[in-house]
Amino acid sequence: MMYSLENLSEIVEKGIINLSIPKEPKQLYEPISYTLATGGKRIRPVLVLAACNAFSESIEKALNPALAIELFHNFTLIHDDIMDNAPIRRNNPTVYAKWGSNIAILSGDALNILAYQLLSKTDKEHLTPVLNVFNSVALGVCDGQQMDMNFETNQYVTQDEYLTMIKLKTSILLKGALQIGAIVGGASQSDIIHIGEFGKNLGLAFQLQDDLLDTYGDINSFGKKIGGDILANKKTYLTIKAFSLAKGNSLELLNSYFKADNINPQQKIEEVLKIYNEVGVREITKTKIDEYSQIAKTALDKISINPDRKNILACLAEKIMSRKS
Repeated sequence: MMYSLENLSEIVEKGIINLSIPKEPKQLYEPISYTLATGGKRIRPVLVLAACNAFSESIEKALNPALAIELFHNFTLIHDDIMDNAPIRRNNPTVYAKWGSNIAILSGDALNILAYQLLSKTDKEHLTPVLNVFNSVALGVCDGQQMDMNFETNQYVTQDEYLTMIKLKTSILLKGALQIGAIVGGASQSDIIHIGEFGKNLGLAFQLQDDLLDTYGDINSFGKKIGGDILANKKTYLTIKAFSLAKGNSLELLNSYFKADNINPQQKIEEVLKIYNEVGVREITKTKIDEYSQIAKTALDKISINPDRKNILACLAEKIMSRKS
């Protein structure tokens, strides 16, 4: 049976709802239930199921790994919000803002363990390769997060350094989701490699799109404060390009805005945006997004599955990249 994206999304949502999250101690598990109930795009578990369905008629065997990926992703978000002092996630207070850092740390840890419990239910034939991919992804995400934190104290970050960081922090999870689905679906080794390349480049485009939305998005659609990266002095693709392209007075102003602690937040966003617009970082970022999207499409074309099943993956990629939030 070939499933539509709507079918796959419904299966994921039902799977999340039916998860047996413990109730006690309440302080530990209530934040987990809260996090999962706030929704999100569920991109990663849908990718697992779609990849499995690309190679197999049955996707039931991929549901536990798919849900494990979603729980792991939410664990990373809970901990990211602590490190970023983030007040809002998905238009709701973060676990960190609502319960404090101690509970957020422990609830995140528990969520990670619940993810591994689900993953351990993968059928024996595929458990070892699935665990190998998952563990590589999990460690890569940690590597990427540390790089991101290192960037906060580095005066300069190159474009290549930034792209390496997002490949680890964000892209690797989309790559891993697709590879896990393909493994469970019985894909050949070459197809597992190709679908991984598809996911990696889709993930790079996805993160650059996220950078763009943080600065140029709409808060009602985006679910986070607009301009948050600017206020946090984050070295995003936009920031790095602006610093490399700005000259003279614009470069001096950019440096001063990213060093000042006492500037009005809205003024800082507006003034930095002026420089971004002056040097054209919005258009440059869009071009880079298109570049990675095209590389992803080329990798998808190399996968040896019938066109209808390939089209489901292509439609999913298009849906991911056309998002406003």
